[in-house]
Amino acid sequence: MAWYHKLENPKAYILGFIKWLALGLLLGVVGGLLGTFFHEVLELAGAYRTAHPILIFFLPFAGILIVGIYKLSKLDKTRGTNEMIDAVNEKRDVHPLLAPVIFAATALTHLFGGSAGREGAALQLGGTLGSIAGRLLRLSREDCQVMILSGMSAVFAALFGTPLTAALFSVEFIAVGNFFGPGFLPSLVAAFTASRIALAFGAAPTAFTLEKTQPLDFPGVAQTVVLAILVALVSMAFCFIMHKTEHGLAKMLPNPFVRIFAGGCAVVLLTLLVQTHDYNGAGMDVVARAIQGQALPWAFALKIIFTALTLGSGFKGGEIVPTFFVGATFGCAVAPLLGMDPGVAAALGMIGMFCCVTNSPFTSMILGIEIFGGAHLLPFAIVCAIGFVLSGNSGLYVSQRIVYSKIAPKVVNRYAG
Repeated sequence: MAWYHKLENPKAYILGFIKWLALGLLLGVVGGLLGTFFHEVLELAGAYRTAHPILIFFLPFAGILIVGIYKLSKLDKTRGTNEMIDAVNEKRDVHPLLAPVIFAATALTHLFGGSAGREGAALQLGGTLGSIAGRLLRLSREDCQVMILSGMSAVFAALFGTPLTAALFSVEFIAVGNFFGPGFLPSLVAAFTASRIALAFGAAPTAFTLEKTQPLDFPGVAQTVVLAILVALVSMAFCFIMHKTEHGLAKMLPNPFVRIFAGGCAVVLLTLLVQTHDYNGAGMDVVARAIQGQALPWAFALKIIFTALTLGSGFKGGEIVPTFFVGATFGCAVAPLLGMDPGVAAALGMIGMFCCVTNSPFTSMILGIEIFGGAHLLPFAIVCAIGFVLSGNSGLYVSQRIVYSKIAPKVVNRYAG
């Protein structure tokens, strides 16, 4: 039993294990129910929009309603997912009204055809849930940090059906290079519980089948390396356009009502010009087609433009599903030039893009396994390793702190962006 006495405080470890196991279960149950409901609402909104294409013309007016909701709630200064990162790093509470507000705003964005995802809203819903639970239970500021992360994992897992990805993401992406160890157990328990609840209610997990695998001989690895380099470049362009569009629109149109109305009009006009609704909503159907080997060569560029205008003008949702869209369609499009199978290249592009824009390589590899299966782990690892380094300090979340340099063993402690 000598090993037992090497623990700093054996009793504290046992009590801490029990505490976080119980709190993880609590957040998993509540987050699972909330995430499942959110999933169903967005599915209904997307289906109704598809059945009634005329709804796109009301997007600018939905935008005005969204800004009005945020103004009335006094949440117009919130910064989306960056708000969750700040709450953890600065050990502060999340405003309890953020959950219903982001829920309503994301549903409106999806219903009327804004080009946005859902994971940003999921992280904000879960983070708010964790913050509220921490305060109700009178937990310390440090424990509330863990509760926010665990809540984020729970709703993320309920929405995507990827519990290990959800648990790792919340403890990896907060500070690049630092693994937030105290959050892993409760985040994993919460994510697994939430995903089981969502599955019990019929919410299918995000999963695809690849008929082929990427060869691991010299030509196959060379193809993967080239694709990873290209994906890193696209990811940097994506992050740059997203940030510059948001800042540029805010400077040109400082009134948020005017800005979101103009952004909505621009999305409507673009939709009419391209004569398809493929770029409205999240676009997971397009991702599925890309993995089957079907994607237009310019689809990834159009999705970047649609998403930048939507989120940059003030609509709500998330950037990760659009990231999947961009990565999958880009990979599929360049596959013939590289001599790769289009479906495999789409899968590698999708996982590589997620890694680059979130700066979370280990989460991304696990995401690849949970969505596509373990047979493709090494190609995913190659894409993530190369993309992680070559994407530099860029990223979607400007509050994300890059602690260690990606190319040298030194602390840089700078923000992504």
